[in-house]
Amino acid sequence: MNLLLLKQLSILGLFAGAVIGLIATIPFLFWICILVAMFWISAFVLIYLKQNDLIGIINVREGSIFGAAIGFVAFIAFSIVFIPISSIIGLIFKSYPLDVLGFFMNDFGSFIVLILLIISTAGLAALFNGFTGLITAYIYELINGVKKEKVNICL
Repeated sequence: MNLLLLKQLSILGLFAGAVIGLIATIPFLFWICILVAMFWISAFVLIYLKQNDLIGIINVREGSIFGAAIGFVAFIAFSIVFIPISSIIGLIFKSYPLDVLGFFMNDFGSFIVLILLIISTAGLAALFNGFTGLITAYIYELINGVKKEKVNICL
């Protein structure tokens, strides 16, 4: 396993999660952004890297590990960007429906509950994105197998 590649994927996952967190402040795009952050961000990152030839051949095991790392880091970044921005917008506009921090800031215990909720949800995002990364790597293995088979038939 390439640890340098894992660090680079984590940084790319941070960036993607932050962008999705910024987009999620638009109320009608919130649920779409949550679904992307929970399920599909690892597939998007792996496909992007594969299309630009930034990663080589990855097997299913590496795809699931990379997907889990991308999913965990991306959801943490999503939460770190989304919660303060939605709280500031909630302070400015009292009727903003996505004011998360205003709901949890009654006392210090509620803030601890919010942090634990973010970490546990990031663990679920890692699980789901690990599976999505596994499926993405498996599909790329199938595509490469078909290409190799066509080359052998033509020769």
